[in-house]
Amino acid sequence: MEEIKLTIDGREVTAQSGQTVFQAAAAAGIHIPALCFHEQLEPYGGCRVCSVEVVTGSRSKVVASCVYPASNGLVVNTNTEKIRHIRKVLIELLLTKAPASKPIRDLAEEYGADAARFSHDASFCVLCGLCVRYCTEVKKANALCFISRGTQREVTFVPEIASRECEKCQQCFDICPTNFIRANFEMAKALTFGTEE
Repeated sequence: MEEIKLTIDGREVTAQSGQTVFQAAAAAGIHIPALCFHEQLEPYGGCRVCSVEVVTGSRSKVVASCVYPASNGLVVNTNTEKIRHIRKVLIELLLTKAPASKPIRDLAEEYGADAARFSHDASFCVLCGLCVRYCTEVKKANALCFISRGTQREVTFVPEIASRECEKCQQCFDICPTNFIRANFEMAKALTFGTEE
């Protein structure tokens, strides 16, 4: 693998080609918060909490660091006032969906986020996709999927598969940042998996 050099928060960092900015920063000990990142899964960029600013010449843009490729000469700022404001708003929106989530509450405290200025019915799922992707990419079970689009999007179990796979697996329960998938499973089991005679 080719070695590349980039600058993150004023520090020269060495990374491997193919790594994302998030991976390069983590390898250098630079913390970037994220909710939808998991080391066993393909990068997703769903939560956008890992947003950073990349600078090219006199221009900059905000990108999701978990999907943005590290490259030679790239300049990255992970903790500017602009980035902290973006994260704060994202966290406030996530809080409206999952107000009891410990990882989100911890981030809210770190960024001074307050969900009170947004109104939204709690869904308890932040659509980070960790459960769906883990089930598909790691377990190869495909017992979970997304349905619908936009504001109607949600995670659901595929009853024919979940009824035989999920009870014995349950590995996605531990990676869900809101614990929603555990409750969703119990509800799906009761309503759609059917009962054995």
